[in-house]
Amino acid sequence: MLLWALRTVFLWTCVGYAAYYGWENRVSLIAAAQQMMAGEPANRTPSGGGAVASNTITYRANHGGHVLLDAAVNGSSVHFLVDTGATLVTLTTEDARSAGLIDSDLRFTERMSTANGVVQMARVTLREIRLGQLTMEDVDAVVVDSPQRLQTSLLGMSFLKRLDGYEMHDGALTISW
Repeated sequence: MLLWALRTVFLWTCVGYAAYYGWENRVSLIAAAQQMMAGEPANRTPSGGGAVASNTITYRANHGGHVLLDAAVNGSSVHFLVDTGATLVTLTTEDARSAGLIDSDLRFTERMSTANGVVQMARVTLREIRLGQLTMEDVDAVVVDSPQRLQTSLLGMSFLKRLDGYEMHDGALTISW
């Protein structure tokens, strides 16, 4: 069910992107969406080995069209799915523990509707998220208390909107700061 929801969000993101950026880009985005709908296996390797050039970094999408990347959250490695449909960076409870967030300090007092139902969440501020040479401090995030509903942490808009820019082109996500 989560995979279906993520595919649907990605497809609508592609449609919106295509409508905004015009017909030329739409053709390549439709091809990427079709690959994603075919459910091809993930490629977790960033393009160029995650090489950084003049305040940009590029990550290749997997065969399903998803961008998966590893970042350091409060100094600990966390595997993320880039999700422009997620308002906030969203951590699994396991990744939150790894990043030094203590279970007893988390207050799961808010509810959030997801494609897979309603989940309990705790709001947090992450000291830092680091991708290569990019370090972003004081990032708003949530921890979701439903491991069966969230198996991978999401790099959402509370991180992405603070960048100078990001774009998906020819199967690669390029971010700049």
